[in-house]
Amino acid sequence: MSFLRRRSATPAGPDFDVLAMDPGDWPGNLGAGLLPAPDGTCQGVFLRYDLFGGRGPAMIIGNLPEGSPAREVPEGQVPFEVAQLLLALENDEEVTVVSTEDVPVMQGDNLLIVRRVKLSESRISCVQFDRSDNVLVTIAAWDRPITDDLYALLKPLPAELFQQG
Repeated sequence: MSFLRRRSATPAGPDFDVLAMDPGDWPGNLGAGLLPAPDGTCQGVFLRYDLFGGRGPAMIIGNLPEGSPAREVPEGQVPFEVAQLLLALENDEEVTVVSTEDVPVMQGDNLLIVRRVKLSESRISCVQFDRSDNVLVTIAAWDRPITDDLYALLKPLPAELFQQG
């Protein structure tokens, strides 16, 4: 995605654009989490969208830059965002990756190669794609399919959203 670019490093937030849905477009609650490295750099950002009135998230969108330890999961294990979704839902069942499939999807003028991740828990939908700046975006949704319409809603969020107050 050519419109994405690296930001200059700031100690209070990510040094890359975070691609997600604008919180103003979401009717529920939004939470954001930063994955800090020991040196203070940001190793990833995940946003938790809650449509269920505090009873758990409907969706988690993660942005993990190249080199983030959260990207390194053993084969067959679920992506970081799926694990966060299960944790937030207090679901302690063992969930594994059953298969993956690469699917081409258009987002405006950009062609995305989206990896659909099929899981042993059929109520979880999960997709991943790499951005042009080598940030891995993962979307994990509970009890709702992820359709191609969702990609049109994704946009870089303002850096101010991640500043500590």
